[in-house]
Amino acid sequence: MIEALNQLGMSVIWEGDDLIVQGSIAPGEHDIFVANSGTTIRFLSAMLAASGGNYRLNGIERMRARPIKDLVDALNQLGVDVTCGDNGCPPLDVRSSGFTEPTCSVRGDISSQYLSGLMMAAPVADHRITINVEGELVSVPYVDITLSVMSAFGVSVGNDNYQSFSVEVDESFSACDYEIEPDASAASYFLAVAAVTGGTVTISGLSNDSIQGDVAFCECLARMGCIVEYGEDSITVTGGPLIGIDVDMNAISDTVPTLGVVALFAEGTTNIRNVAHVRHKETDRISDLARELEKLGANVVERNDGLSITPGVLRSAEIDTYNDHRMAMSFAIAGLKNEGVAINDPRCCEKTYPKFFDDLERLLGS
Repeated sequence: MIEALNQLGMSVIWEGDDLIVQGSIAPGEHDIFVANSGTTIRFLSAMLAASGGNYRLNGIERMRARPIKDLVDALNQLGVDVTCGDNGCPPLDVRSSGFTEPTCSVRGDISSQYLSGLMMAAPVADHRITINVEGELVSVPYVDITLSVMSAFGVSVGNDNYQSFSVEVDESFSACDYEIEPDASAASYFLAVAAVTGGTVTISGLSNDSIQGDVAFCECLARMGCIVEYGEDSITVTGGPLIGIDVDMNAISDTVPTLGVVALFAEGTTNIRNVAHVRHKETDRISDLARELEKLGANVVERNDGLSITPGVLRSAEIDTYNDHRMAMSFAIAGLKNEGVAINDPRCCEKTYPKFFDDLERLLGS
Protein backbone atom coordinates (compact mmCIF):
# COMPACT_ATOMS: atom_id res chain seq x y z
CA MET A 1 0.00 0.00 0.00
CA ILE A 2 2.81 2.41 0.89
CA GLU A 3 4.65 1.64 -2.35
CA ALA A 4 1.47 2.18 -4.36
CA LEU A 5 0.69 5.53 -2.71
CA ASN A 6 4.23 6.77 -3.28
CA GLN A 7 3.98 5.64 -6.91
CA LEU A 8 0.78 7.68 -7.22
CA GLY A 9 2.46 10.94 -6.21
CA MET A 10 2.00 10.98 -2.44
CA SER A 11 4.73 11.01 0.19
CA VAL A 12 4.32 8.16 2.67
CA ILE A 13 7.39 7.65 4.86
CA TRP A 14 8.33 6.15 8.21
CA GLU A 15 9.76 8.37 10.95
CA GLY A 16 10.60 5.85 13.64
CA ASP A 17 7.32 4.19 14.60
CA ASP A 18 5.28 7.00 13.01
CA LEU A 19 3.92 6.98 9.48
CA ILE A 20 3.80 10.42 7.85
CA VAL A 21 1.37 10.84 4.94
CA GLN A 22 1.45 14.01 2.84
CA GLY A 23 0.14 15.16 -0.51
CA SER A 24 -2.67 13.85 -2.68
CA ILE A 25 -3.18 11.59 -5.66
CA ALA A 26 -1.85 12.94 -8.93
CA PRO A 27 -4.27 11.47 -11.52
CA GLY A 28 -2.48 9.87 -14.45
CA GLU A 29 -1.71 6.44 -15.90
CA HIS A 30 -0.20 3.88 -13.56
CA ASP A 31 0.28 0.11 -13.28
CA ILE A 32 0.03 -0.86 -9.62
CA PHE A 33 1.12 -4.21 -8.18
CA VAL A 34 -0.73 -5.23 -5.02
CA ALA A 35 0.80 -8.72 -4.50
CA ASN A 36 -1.85 -10.67 -2.53
CA SER A 37 -3.28 -7.79 -0.51
CA GLY A 38 -7.06 -7.74 -0.87
CA THR A 39 -7.28 -4.68 1.38
CA THR A 40 -4.93 -2.75 -0.88
CA ILE A 41 -6.72 -3.47 -4.16
CA ARG A 42 -10.20 -2.84 -2.73
CA PHE A 43 -9.35 0.45 -1.03
CA LEU A 44 -7.08 1.73 -3.80
CA SER A 45 -9.46 0.93 -6.65
CA ALA A 46 -12.28 2.90 -4.99
CA MET A 47 -9.98 5.80 -4.14
CA LEU A 48 -8.52 5.99 -7.65
CA ALA A 49 -11.96 5.72 -9.22
CA ALA A 50 -13.06 8.73 -7.17
CA SER A 51 -9.87 10.70 -7.93
CA GLY A 52 -9.85 10.16 -11.70
CA GLY A 53 -7.20 8.85 -14.08
CA ASN A 54 -6.31 5.58 -15.78
CA TYR A 55 -4.97 2.68 -13.73
CA ARG A 56 -4.34 -1.05 -13.85
CA LEU A 57 -4.21 -2.94 -10.55
CA ASN A 58 -2.83 -6.47 -10.56
CA GLY A 59 -1.29 -9.00 -8.20
CA ILE A 60 0.05 -12.52 -7.83
CA GLU A 61 -1.73 -15.60 -9.18
CA ARG A 62 -3.91 -16.01 -6.07
CA MET A 63 -5.03 -12.36 -6.30
CA ARG A 64 -6.22 -13.09 -9.83
CA ALA A 65 -8.58 -15.68 -8.32
CA ARG A 66 -10.06 -13.46 -5.61
CA PRO A 67 -13.47 -11.97 -6.45
CA ILE A 68 -13.85 -8.24 -6.98
CA LYS A 69 -16.71 -8.04 -9.51
CA ASP A 70 -19.18 -6.71 -6.93
CA LEU A 71 -16.96 -3.70 -6.26
CA VAL A 72 -16.48 -3.23 -10.00
CA ASP A 73 -20.26 -3.18 -10.49
CA ALA A 74 -20.68 -0.59 -7.72
CA LEU A 75 -18.01 1.67 -9.22
CA ASN A 76 -19.63 1.38 -12.64
CA GLN A 77 -22.91 2.52 -11.08
CA LEU A 78 -21.08 5.62 -9.85
CA GLY A 79 -20.19 6.49 -13.45
CA VAL A 80 -16.67 5.03 -13.56
CA ASP A 81 -15.44 2.74 -16.35
CA VAL A 82 -13.99 -0.21 -14.45
CA THR A 83 -13.42 -3.73 -15.79
CA CYS A 84 -11.93 -6.89 -14.33
CA GLY A 85 -11.05 -10.36 -15.62
CA ASP A 86 -13.66 -12.64 -17.18
CA ASN A 87 -13.66 -14.63 -13.91
CA GLY A 88 -14.74 -11.57 -11.92
CA CYS A 89 -11.28 -11.18 -10.40
CA PRO A 90 -8.25 -8.90 -10.98
CA PRO A 91 -6.53 -7.51 -12.95
CA LEU A 92 -8.60 -4.36 -12.62
CA ASP A 93 -8.64 -1.54 -15.18
CA VAL A 94 -9.93 1.85 -14.01
CA ARG A 95 -10.69 4.71 -16.43
CA SER A 96 -12.25 7.53 -14.50
CA SER A 97 -13.23 11.17 -14.47
CA GLY A 98 -14.40 10.81 -10.87
CA PHE A 99 -17.78 9.78 -9.48
CA THR A 100 -20.47 11.23 -11.77
CA GLU A 101 -23.51 9.37 -10.39
CA PRO A 102 -24.93 9.71 -6.86
CA THR A 103 -25.93 6.15 -5.92
CA CYS A 104 -24.65 2.61 -6.01
CA SER A 105 -25.42 -0.78 -4.50
CA VAL A 106 -22.89 -3.32 -3.31
CA ARG A 107 -23.19 -6.87 -2.01
CA GLY A 108 -22.27 -7.25 1.61
CA ASP A 109 -21.75 -11.01 1.86
CA ILE A 110 -18.30 -11.37 0.22
CA SER A 111 -16.24 -8.67 1.93
CA SER A 112 -17.04 -5.64 4.05
CA GLN A 113 -14.01 -4.00 2.44
CA TYR A 114 -16.03 -3.26 -0.71
CA LEU A 115 -18.28 -1.06 1.40
CA SER A 116 -15.41 0.44 3.39
CA GLY A 117 -13.53 1.36 0.23
CA LEU A 118 -16.57 3.05 -1.27
CA MET A 119 -17.31 4.97 1.93
CA MET A 120 -13.74 6.27 2.24
CA ALA A 121 -13.74 7.37 -1.41
CA ALA A 122 -17.16 9.08 -1.27
CA PRO A 123 -15.99 12.44 0.21
CA VAL A 124 -13.87 13.02 -2.91
CA ALA A 125 -17.05 13.40 -5.00
CA ASP A 126 -18.58 16.84 -5.62
CA HIS A 127 -22.08 15.61 -4.78
CA ARG A 128 -23.88 13.46 -2.22
CA ILE A 129 -23.04 9.74 -2.46
CA THR A 130 -25.37 7.00 -1.22
CA ILE A 131 -24.22 3.39 -0.94
CA ASN A 132 -26.85 0.69 -0.48
CA VAL A 133 -25.95 -2.75 0.86
CA GLU A 134 -27.49 -5.81 -0.78
CA GLY A 135 -28.02 -8.84 1.44
CA GLU A 136 -26.18 -9.73 4.62
CA LEU A 137 -23.26 -7.51 5.61
CA VAL A 138 -20.35 -9.60 6.89
CA SER A 139 -17.69 -8.41 9.35
CA VAL A 140 -19.76 -5.49 10.64
CA PRO A 141 -17.10 -4.52 13.24
CA TYR A 142 -14.76 -3.64 10.39
CA VAL A 143 -17.37 -1.26 9.00
CA ASP A 144 -17.52 0.32 12.46
CA ILE A 145 -13.74 0.80 12.32
CA THR A 146 -14.13 2.58 8.97
CA LEU A 147 -16.83 4.87 10.35
CA SER A 148 -14.72 5.65 13.42
CA VAL A 149 -11.58 6.46 11.44
CA MET A 150 -13.50 8.61 8.93
CA SER A 151 -15.01 10.54 11.83
CA ALA A 152 -11.55 11.15 13.29
CA PHE A 153 -10.53 12.68 9.95
CA GLY A 154 -13.59 14.94 9.89
CA VAL A 155 -16.15 12.99 7.83
CA SER A 156 -19.54 12.01 9.22
CA VAL A 157 -21.30 9.15 7.41
CA GLY A 158 -25.05 8.65 7.56
CA ASN A 159 -25.82 5.06 8.58
CA ASP A 160 -29.30 3.61 8.09
CA ASN A 161 -29.12 0.35 10.06
CA TYR A 162 -26.09 -0.86 8.06
CA GLN A 163 -28.27 -1.13 4.95
CA SER A 164 -27.57 2.29 3.47
CA PHE A 165 -24.75 4.79 3.98
CA SER A 166 -24.55 8.38 2.75
CA VAL A 167 -21.87 11.06 2.59
CA GLU A 168 -22.99 14.66 2.04
CA VAL A 169 -21.28 16.98 -0.42
CA ASP A 170 -19.94 19.26 2.35
CA GLU A 171 -18.13 16.40 4.13
CA SER A 172 -14.40 16.36 3.44
CA PHE A 173 -11.30 14.90 5.03
CA SER A 174 -8.93 17.03 7.09
CA ALA A 175 -5.43 16.18 8.28
CA CYS A 176 -4.90 15.06 11.85
CA ASP A 177 -2.64 13.03 14.11
CA TYR A 178 -4.17 9.58 14.51
CA GLU A 179 -3.05 6.96 16.99
CA ILE A 180 -3.42 3.45 15.61
CA GLU A 181 -4.38 0.70 18.05
CA PRO A 182 -2.31 -2.48 18.18
CA ASP A 183 -3.59 -5.05 15.71
CA ALA A 184 -6.17 -7.19 17.52
CA SER A 185 -6.02 -9.87 14.81
CA ALA A 186 -2.25 -10.20 15.26
CA ALA A 187 -2.69 -10.21 19.04
CA SER A 188 -4.96 -13.25 18.77
CA TYR A 189 -2.00 -15.54 18.07
CA PHE A 190 -0.26 -14.65 21.33
CA LEU A 191 -3.47 -14.93 23.31
CA ALA A 192 -3.91 -18.35 21.73
CA VAL A 193 -0.40 -19.24 22.94
CA ALA A 194 -1.62 -18.67 26.51
CA ALA A 195 -4.70 -20.78 25.82
CA VAL A 196 -2.91 -23.87 24.52
CA THR A 197 0.10 -23.77 26.87
CA GLY A 198 -1.71 -22.87 30.08
CA GLY A 199 0.43 -19.75 30.42
CA THR A 200 -0.43 -16.09 30.83
CA VAL A 201 -0.07 -13.42 28.13
CA THR A 202 -0.86 -9.71 28.42
CA ILE A 203 -1.39 -7.51 25.35
CA SER A 204 -0.88 -3.81 26.04
CA GLY A 205 -2.73 -1.11 24.13
CA LEU A 206 -5.96 -3.06 23.66
CA SER A 207 -9.01 -3.20 25.91
CA ASN A 208 -12.62 -4.30 25.89
CA ASP A 209 -13.46 -0.85 24.46
CA SER A 210 -11.29 -1.27 21.37
CA ILE A 211 -12.80 -0.20 18.05
CA GLN A 212 -11.58 -3.52 16.62
CA GLY A 213 -14.13 -6.30 16.70
CA ASP A 214 -11.44 -8.97 16.84
CA VAL A 215 -10.96 -8.37 20.57
CA ALA A 216 -14.08 -10.57 20.81
CA PHE A 217 -11.74 -13.48 20.12
CA CYS A 218 -11.06 -13.28 23.85
CA GLU A 219 -14.70 -14.17 24.51
CA CYS A 220 -14.20 -17.36 22.51
CA LEU A 221 -11.21 -18.25 24.66
CA ALA A 222 -13.18 -17.50 27.82
CA ARG A 223 -15.95 -19.84 26.70
CA MET A 224 -13.34 -22.52 26.05
CA GLY A 225 -12.07 -22.27 29.63
CA CYS A 226 -9.48 -19.48 29.71
CA ILE A 227 -9.45 -16.65 32.24
CA VAL A 228 -9.71 -13.29 30.50
CA GLU A 229 -9.03 -10.04 32.35
CA TYR A 230 -9.62 -6.62 30.81
CA GLY A 231 -7.63 -3.64 32.04
CA GLU A 232 -8.00 0.00 31.02
CA ASP A 233 -5.26 -0.47 28.44
CA SER A 234 -4.57 -4.21 28.38
CA ILE A 235 -6.03 -7.67 27.94
CA THR A 236 -4.66 -10.67 29.83
CA VAL A 237 -5.45 -14.29 29.00
CA THR A 238 -4.52 -17.24 31.21
CA GLY A 239 -4.95 -20.69 29.75
CA GLY A 240 -6.55 -23.69 31.39
CA PRO A 241 -8.27 -26.94 30.45
CA LEU A 242 -10.06 -26.22 27.17
CA ILE A 243 -13.46 -27.39 25.95
CA GLY A 244 -14.97 -27.19 22.49
CA ILE A 245 -17.56 -24.51 21.71
CA ASP A 246 -20.13 -23.67 19.06
CA VAL A 247 -19.51 -20.15 17.77
CA ASP A 248 -20.69 -17.77 15.05
CA MET A 249 -17.46 -16.08 13.89
CA ASN A 250 -18.92 -13.90 11.13
CA ALA A 251 -17.89 -10.71 12.93
CA ILE A 252 -14.36 -11.92 13.76
CA SER A 253 -13.61 -14.07 10.75
CA ASP A 254 -9.90 -13.19 10.52
CA THR A 255 -9.40 -15.21 13.71
CA VAL A 256 -11.00 -18.39 12.33
CA PRO A 257 -7.62 -20.10 11.67
CA THR A 258 -6.43 -19.14 15.16
CA LEU A 259 -9.44 -20.69 16.86
CA GLY A 260 -9.22 -23.70 14.56
CA VAL A 261 -5.75 -24.46 15.90
CA VAL A 262 -6.79 -23.83 19.53
CA ALA A 263 -9.57 -26.39 18.96
CA LEU A 264 -6.89 -29.07 18.48
CA PHE A 265 -6.20 -28.89 22.21
CA ALA A 266 -9.78 -28.74 23.50
CA GLU A 267 -11.94 -31.55 24.80
CA GLY A 268 -14.89 -32.16 22.49
CA THR A 269 -15.92 -30.59 19.22
CA THR A 270 -15.53 -26.94 18.23
CA ASN A 271 -18.03 -25.78 15.62
CA ILE A 272 -17.21 -22.60 13.66
CA ARG A 273 -20.08 -21.26 11.56
CA ASN A 274 -21.38 -18.36 9.42
CA VAL A 275 -18.01 -17.65 7.80
CA ALA A 276 -18.56 -18.70 4.18
CA HIS A 277 -16.90 -15.47 3.03
CA VAL A 278 -13.47 -16.60 4.32
CA ARG A 279 -13.26 -18.93 1.32
CA HIS A 280 -12.35 -15.78 -0.66
CA LYS A 281 -9.43 -14.66 1.49
CA GLU A 282 -5.73 -15.15 0.69
CA THR A 283 -6.68 -18.80 0.46
CA ASP A 284 -9.84 -20.82 1.03
CA ARG A 285 -9.70 -20.61 4.81
CA ILE A 286 -12.30 -23.34 5.29
CA SER A 287 -11.07 -26.10 2.99
CA ASP A 288 -7.38 -25.40 3.47
CA LEU A 289 -7.70 -24.99 7.22
CA ALA A 290 -9.56 -28.32 7.37
CA ARG A 291 -6.85 -30.05 5.31
CA GLU A 292 -4.02 -28.87 7.55
CA LEU A 293 -5.89 -29.65 10.79
CA GLU A 294 -6.47 -33.18 9.52
CA LYS A 295 -2.72 -33.56 8.94
CA LEU A 296 -2.29 -32.99 12.69
CA GLY A 297 -4.81 -35.69 13.57
CA ALA A 298 -8.08 -33.79 13.88
CA ASN A 299 -11.41 -35.09 12.58
CA VAL A 300 -12.83 -32.21 10.56
CA VAL A 301 -16.27 -31.89 9.00
CA GLU A 302 -16.34 -29.15 6.40
CA ARG A 303 -19.47 -27.18 5.44
CA ASN A 304 -19.98 -24.32 3.04
CA ASP A 305 -20.19 -21.82 5.91
CA GLY A 306 -17.69 -23.31 8.35
CA LEU A 307 -16.27 -26.46 9.91
CA SER A 308 -16.44 -28.69 12.97
CA ILE A 309 -13.17 -29.76 14.57
CA THR A 310 -12.85 -32.78 16.88
CA PRO A 311 -9.34 -33.38 18.27
CA GLY A 312 -7.66 -36.70 17.66
CA VAL A 313 -4.27 -38.16 18.49
CA LEU A 314 -1.81 -35.40 17.60
CA ARG A 315 0.87 -36.23 15.07
CA SER A 316 3.71 -34.41 13.38
CA ALA A 317 3.16 -32.80 10.00
CA GLU A 318 4.45 -30.34 7.46
CA ILE A 319 1.93 -27.51 7.26
CA ASP A 320 1.28 -25.85 3.92
CA THR A 321 0.46 -22.15 4.26
CA TYR A 322 -0.94 -21.33 0.79
CA ASN A 323 0.81 -17.94 0.82
CA ASP A 324 -1.58 -17.00 3.65
CA HIS A 325 -0.02 -15.18 6.60
CA ARG A 326 -2.79 -16.23 8.98
CA MET A 327 -2.33 -19.92 8.22
CA ALA A 328 1.39 -19.67 9.01
CA MET A 329 0.95 -17.76 12.26
CA SER A 330 -1.95 -19.91 13.48
CA PHE A 331 -0.30 -23.26 12.89
CA ALA A 332 2.91 -22.11 14.53
CA ILE A 333 0.92 -22.26 17.78
CA ALA A 334 0.27 -25.96 17.24
CA GLY A 335 4.01 -26.57 17.27
CA LEU A 336 4.27 -25.27 20.85
CA LYS A 337 2.40 -28.31 22.18
CA ASN A 338 2.99 -30.86 19.44
CA GLU A 339 6.44 -31.94 18.35
CA GLY A 340 7.33 -32.22 14.71
CA VAL A 341 5.27 -29.36 13.26
CA ALA A 342 7.05 -27.71 10.34
CA ILE A 343 5.68 -24.55 8.71
CA ASN A 344 6.28 -24.34 4.96
CA ASP A 345 6.90 -20.88 3.52
CA PRO A 346 6.86 -18.99 6.84
CA ARG A 347 7.93 -15.83 5.01
CA CYS A 348 4.33 -15.31 3.90
CA CYS A 349 3.94 -13.64 7.33
CA GLU A 350 5.90 -10.69 5.95
CA LYS A 351 2.68 -9.46 4.35
CA THR A 352 1.41 -8.13 7.69
CA TYR A 353 3.79 -9.24 10.45
CA PRO A 354 7.42 -9.58 9.28
CA LYS A 355 8.75 -10.15 12.81
CA PHE A 356 6.11 -12.61 13.99
CA PHE A 357 8.45 -15.52 14.57
CA ASP A 358 10.99 -13.25 16.28
CA ASP A 359 8.28 -12.01 18.64
CA LEU A 360 7.02 -15.54 19.24
CA GLU A 361 10.53 -16.69 20.15
CA ARG A 362 10.97 -13.69 22.45
CA LEU A 363 7.66 -14.47 24.18
CA LEU A 364 8.61 -18.11 24.74
CA GLY A 365 11.97 -17.06 26.19
CA SER A 366 10.50 -14.50 28.59
